[in-house]
Amino acid sequence: MRLFIIDTGSANLNSVKQAFKRIGADAVISSDVSELKTADKLVLPGVGTACAVMEGIDKYNLASFILENKKPLLGICLGMQILGTHSEETPLGSDENDVIKCLSIVDGSVHKMKADNSLRMPHMGWNTVTHTDHPLFDGIKQDAYFYFDHSFAMNEGSFTIGKTTYGETFSCAVAKDNFMGVQFHPEKSSHAGSKLLENFLKNF
Repeated sequence: MRLFIIDTGSANLNSVKQAFKRIGADAVISSDVSELKTADKLVLPGVGTACAVMEGIDKYNLASFILENKKPLLGICLGMQILGTHSEETPLGSDENDVIKCLSIVDGSVHKMKADNSLRMPHMGWNTVTHTDHPLFDGIKQDAYFYFDHSFAMNEGSFTIGKTTYGETFSCAVAKDNFMGVQFHPEKSSHAGSKLLENFLKNF
């Protein structure tokens, strides 16, 4: 099996690579489309801002490849958010009505989470996930804990296969066809995270 991690220049890819290594899978990090086309499975991580991830996708001419890809693909954190239609996570100085256009693979939009005095932002740390019976969650109990680190979240919709509540309830896992995404970091989520990565490798 050829497992590739897509490099958009916007993530600590080694932590994801090491998480797969711990479950016995070797992953190759690449932004080269000709190389990525040989993959059996793909992972799209993202850290930082939606703008930076989309700029990396443009820089390496990855958009068409991702949109036309028929192999299983797992987005992680921002890698999940950019599967949606657009994000409010715009650069500083942008107009308040500006949005970042994303890949529009799932019909979900990403908004800034509402902070109040009782909740710290960003949403950082362990939280529970309620999920459907999607194969990505095989063998993972309801309300298992996963590790989160984000200030923007995707709304719920028909694409939602997992949800979490932190002041509001939002999609923390999505799926459509061969595309899947998780808002949390499975590479930092102990046993439950490792099980989810194993499911991605074995069930698709």
